Amino acid sequence: MAQCRYGSRLLLAALLLLDIILLQQGALARNATPAASTEQLAAGEVNVILLMADQMRFDVMGVANNPVAMTPNLDKLSSEGMLFTNAYSSTPTCTPARAAILTGLNPWNHGMIGYGSIAHRYPLEIARYLSSVGYMTHSIGKDHFGWNKSLHEGVPHGYDVTMLYDGLPGEDDDYDQWFSGLMPGADPMETGLTFNDYRGRAYALPEYYHPTAWVGRHTVEWLDAYDSTQPFMLKASFHRPHSPYDPPERVMNLYDPDKMPRPYRGDSWDDVFATKFNKTPDPGIWCGNITWEDLKTSRQAYYASVTYVDEWIGMIYDMLQMKGLLDNTLIIFTADHGDMLGDHYHYRKGYPYEGSAHVPFIIRWPNKNLSPANGGPVVADRGSRSDKVVELRDIFPTFAEASGHSLESAGLKVDGASVLALLRASPANSDGMATAAPWRQWIDMEHDICYNVTNHWNSLTDGKMKYIFNAYSATEQLFNLTADSAEYHDLAAVADYQTELKTWRERLVDQFVQEQRGPVWVQNGQLMRRVKGQTYSPNYPKTSTSPAARVV
Repeated sequence: MAQCRYGSRLLLAALLLLDIILLQQGALARNATPAASTEQLAAGEVNVILLMADQMRFDVMGVANNPVAMTPNLDKLSSEGMLFTNAYSSTPTCTPARAAILTGLNPWNHGMIGYGSIAHRYPLEIARYLSSVGYMTHSIGKDHFGWNKSLHEGVPHGYDVTMLYDGLPGEDDDYDQWFSGLMPGADPMETGLTFNDYRGRAYALPEYYHPTAWVGRHTVEWLDAYDSTQPFMLKASFHRPHSPYDPPERVMNLYDPDKMPRPYRGDSWDDVFATKFNKTPDPGIWCGNITWEDLKTSRQAYYASVTYVDEWIGMIYDMLQMKGLLDNTLIIFTADHGDMLGDHYHYRKGYPYEGSAHVPFIIRWPNKNLSPANGGPVVADRGSRSDKVVELRDIFPTFAEASGHSLESAGLKVDGASVLALLRASPANSDGMATAAPWRQWIDMEHDICYNVTNHWNSLTDGKMKYIFNAYSATEQLFNLTADSAEYHDLAAVADYQTELKTWRERLVDQFVQEQRGPVWVQNGQLMRRVKGQTYSPNYPKTSTSPAARVV
């Protein structure tokens, strides 16, 4: 019976040992930064890969100056490309964030201003567009696009092939079928944790069965099998570090819980979240004061989950290198949103604060240079940084331009912009920061009611200042992110910042007016208190009928 449930233990041990050996060999092979190339790629010669983590905040990478985080492969990817230090998720929960990637639009224009269902189809979608210009498109891991129960498959949204692990109850997706076929009767959630849990524990089953390993292996195998002259778009979307925080024990043991960074606490503005909304601790808590004894283990498991994703990114990189695909492949790594991890007594996501909305964004361009036909030539130095504010909506136009079929040249309009424009700017200055290029000044963010009626907001940020309008209470917050990236000090009531506050308020008013949001949102130049929620804007496609999965 045990053999039937767990399969051959010798085979599992061999597979796991092979994974670890490949990781170690790959780490040794990743050393030199690619040499500058004068050879340029023509239109249609550039593959594009989107690597994603779920619920990964910006500051859990070594390259983000975190001395605790162990992310050598993401650090390596950044050293061979550009790190965007001010990247945001405009609607920082799973489905609306992924709608931005899918459409290249801002929340009001793709229609999801809160957590709901991604529409069955949008007029313009990233995979469908790239397919139309000759690309094969493949998605592995988390899509969260919806599940077609009659066809027993995910809604593809233009991908030629999907191989899914969404981590959603009620979806018998590809991972679920694979797992139940190999381990009938076993529980993939044997840790006892839930999908919205703040607690952390080591994975209770052999590492081979972990969803992160499943996504990573299938991605490596797909790249290994790729043998075509047809260019591809590949999305590899890891479910973790989204809860459950359940890394393999060997990875969890890399971190000392007593040395984990402590959560940020404000100078008093966040005190209300310590006690008011959660009297009794619950594994799915959205705010409250968790003891450090519990929180340090949670953070240990979360950081280790990031490191485990990083290991598999290293193996994907190694396969690309082995196949010679780094010469003509553009890679973006990002996340759909972050995780508060107890900062300001908040957990999970759906908030305007940095832990929730600030995400990693790394681009690595091909070893061979891009040509004017596909967004080049690149002038930026490898290993440079940009403080321009970017957002998930920028991925679609970036991939389109890299394909040699920019949306602008095709007369197609999105709200995002190709970040290749920033790579065509001058090389980095002495601080390693890419020099100026024409770009947006700030980004809009918002979220409908999530977890509690009081968590309902709009925000603007340029990565240096952040303005927040809390819709339920019609109150404002202002943070100087340059001096206070942890958001300790709310400056909205500080006399010296009233002009700054007014400037940002007027920008949000202007946005609502331009978008014709109407008197519920703005009247006579004043932002209105909004007690009722609104998950979808009038721009949401009317063909969608699927209810949202309730894992947020």
